[in-house]
Amino acid sequence: MRYNHVIVHYGEIGVKGKNRDFFEVKLAENIKSVLGTSFSKVWRLMGRIDCELVEDYDYDLVCDRLSKVPGVVHFIFALKSDFSMDDIKNKTAKLLEGVEFSTFKVSTRRSNKSFNKKSSEINVEIGDFIYDNFGQKKVQMKNPDVTLYVDVCDKAIFVYSQKILGVGGLPVGTSGKVVSSLSGGIDSPVSSFLLAKRGCKNVFVHIFNNTIEGEKVLSKIYSLTEQLTKFQIHSKLYIVPFSEIQKAIIGIVPGKYRMIIYRRFMMRILNRVAKRDDAKAIVTGDSVGQVASQTLDNITCIYDAAKIPVLNPLIGMNKEEIVTIAKNIGTYEISIIPYPDCCSFMIPASPETNGSLDKINEIESLIENIDDLVNKSIELATIKIFEI
Repeated sequence: MRYNHVIVHYGEIGVKGKNRDFFEVKLAENIKSVLGTSFSKVWRLMGRIDCELVEDYDYDLVCDRLSKVPGVVHFIFALKSDFSMDDIKNKTAKLLEGVEFSTFKVSTRRSNKSFNKKSSEINVEIGDFIYDNFGQKKVQMKNPDVTLYVDVCDKAIFVYSQKILGVGGLPVGTSGKVVSSLSGGIDSPVSSFLLAKRGCKNVFVHIFNNTIEGEKVLSKIYSLTEQLTKFQIHSKLYIVPFSEIQKAIIGIVPGKYRMIIYRRFMMRILNRVAKRDDAKAIVTGDSVGQVASQTLDNITCIYDAAKIPVLNPLIGMNKEEIVTIAKNIGTYEISIIPYPDCCSFMIPASPETNGSLDKINEIESLIENIDDLVNKSIELATIKIFEI
């Protein structure tokens, strides 16, 4: 079946007040960006966005890309009909041609009250048409094999039979920028996705140690960024070298405290990137108690180094919940590729789990030129741009 329209439905945007237009316009812009050359026109209707498809569009491509656009609750591939029952029947016949089914129902929504038939009348007439022309199939109101939808809108009628789920939330770009730490593990890509789903544009930062495995690590980070870009269309990735900071920490900080000091330096780096890119918050993949750095005491010590809000969308999630999201968004298989963590060799078997901020400040005061170390790392950072 070659459909000629795809209709995008949103949810949360519909309850916005005077700034609803702002969200709708941004969602329409994002849809245009992901569809590329697959559409000829995109315009806003009441409560939805209509995309007119070109004749040679790629169904799988359009489906895959729209399913990853934050703000989209569901979308439908539809046939556009004239305001006549004959044409609705014609489009119904095209939709059901070759489809195997035993039971069906017709569901009409009529926002255009000027149409000369009520929803119930359309349901009956189209139901009779299906019964007469497709082998006297049985009407079944609950869980039928096929549901034939008829949407009578202001400027057109759309006929379709399937709704495809999107990710929901708000359009990326409506909630400002955030700086997201991208470690290469399972958690950080999920936290980045969840912020994109709330309308935030992620600027990714990977803290990098140039070891003999460095190229493999970067390949993994690039793959994760490419996958996450499918949800936010355009991404910037900072690769920030950490070797000099590691040397300074190892030379002064006792082993049990290195993890906390490392994370504090990471916060400083993220702060600098946020200031540079006009981001309003830092995003981490922390979950309370999951690892030694994520006890409440250690989180207190680490976040003390942040100058802007630190957002933790995974903070109360179990690992199983995080893994489920990672699999759903396509980052899990990339995240489980083995890689050496940039600070793994500097952490002892039993790191401090109940850090004291006074003690951490005391130890950190022994490290000279902290600001210079952070600034130099930022100056040496490489930046890579990703587009969908």
